[in-house]
Amino acid sequence: MHGPEPIRDDGADGAQLDQPTLDDGVTLLRPPDARSTALHRLVVDALADADRAGGPAYWVDARNAAVSHALYRLAPADRALRGLQVARAFTAYQHLELVRTLARRARPGTRLVVAPNVASLYRDGDVPDGEADRLLRAALATLSELGDALDCPVVVSATGDDDHADRVADAADRVVDCERTALGLTYDAPGFDVDGYHRGDHWQTTIPYWVDLCGRLEPVDPRFTAEVPA
Repeated sequence: MHGPEPIRDDGADGAQLDQPTLDDGVTLLRPPDARSTALHRLVVDALADADRAGGPAYWVDARNAAVSHALYRLAPADRALRGLQVARAFTAYQHLELVRTLARRARPGTRLVVAPNVASLYRDGDVPDGEADRLLRAALATLSELGDALDCPVVVSATGDDDHADRVADAADRVVDCERTALGLTYDAPGFDVDGYHRGDHWQTTIPYWVDLCGRLEPVDPRFTAEVPA
């Protein structure tokens, strides 16, 4: 069985100014690696959303991803994490049981459901391949049904390139890819543009920022373009 993977400090400087909005349903985040704080950034942003304030949030953990110092460092205020309940699984069987228990206990008004490294425990050698696939399918189906029943976002993360990762992607309503760049983490999702990056005490803009601010220029008809004398 694999041991816990420590969270990688992606750094506050160089962070993307905005993250994609987590809509209701299952969102798959594909981070640059399993130790990245890319998921933590999405979660604290969603929990800070005033429109969902007050309700509980649930985190079904795998590989010790629920690191409190990473969450509190990224949260805009400690109160954003109020109501976040964490349950940890260390085997595939425990993970599925926690997901099923959550489906029985979660109530209306839930702000968010989080399941990081959702496929990881199902890759462990203590679970036969055929059974692992069946268990993962059951966990993903339950998470999807839970999001539909509660009308809330369910965000899962997965890394790797195998049948389990494909299974997670097939179950998701949308996929967000995240990469680590020289300017920080960048999120790539349908309909989402990167506006800028924090750089210490200032921020760096991008072309989509200025397009949104100033609009687009209409194409110039070459017939009316003045010639520049040599």
